Amino acid sequence: MAREKASYSIQSVERALCLLEILGEEGDELRIVRLSERLDMDRARVFRLLATFEQRGYVERVGTSGRYRLGLPVFEMGQKILQRMSLLRKAKPVMERLARQCDEAVYLAIPHGEEILMLDMVDTTQKVGTVSLVGQRFPLADTAAGRVVIEGRRVCARGGYGELAAWREVRDRGALGEGVSSLAVPVLDARGEVQASLCLIGPDFRFEGARLGEELLPLLREAAAVISSRLGFINH
Repeated sequence: MAREKASYSIQSVERALCLLEILGEEGDELRIVRLSERLDMDRARVFRLLATFEQRGYVERVGTSGRYRLGLPVFEMGQKILQRMSLLRKAKPVMERLARQCDEAVYLAIPHGEEILMLDMVDTTQKVGTVSLVGQRFPLADTAAGRVVIEGRRVCARGGYGELAAWREVRDRGALGEGVSSLAVPVLDARGEVQASLCLIGPDFRFEGARLGEELLPLLREAAAVISSRLGFINH
């Protein structure tokens, strides 16, 4: 498997990533000469890599010194990754408990631009379930998880955090596949903004009648409230 993966690697991309790693490891400003030595690459190629990263802001030149350092977008990317790790760490136990309570697939979805990313899930033990959606992206407007984010942005834009605290839910049928239902509620951060969507996903026939309103929705709302409180949200 490792050999198979290696066959797909692109040498130029590997070298570009190595360059970023070296800049991060050194923790200092480096000249092209030093980078060339570390990468075992001629200076002209190193310069072209640096110029490409500099254009995107991932590397910045320090005045006229000829030295380079990592740019702010690299640190911003790292912060986003850390935030997601923190979110998952705080949400996972709650998701596992919710999955045991209702025995349906529980998903945590996060906004990514104008899409919603299915970040993680805890599956159901029932024989009839759905195909895993982890890692998949969907347009915000197409799914319950995404529409929760849209509604959250709209409410926050006008400062109506109290409305969000009511744990408005959104349901859809068929958006994630034929015969599949999804129920989603917002997860809020300390600022009262939608950080993620907590979702129950399963076959339509299990998301019907009294079970939907009297069992699934209350459990989902309660779980989202717990995660939100762990993220610092205070429901006044």
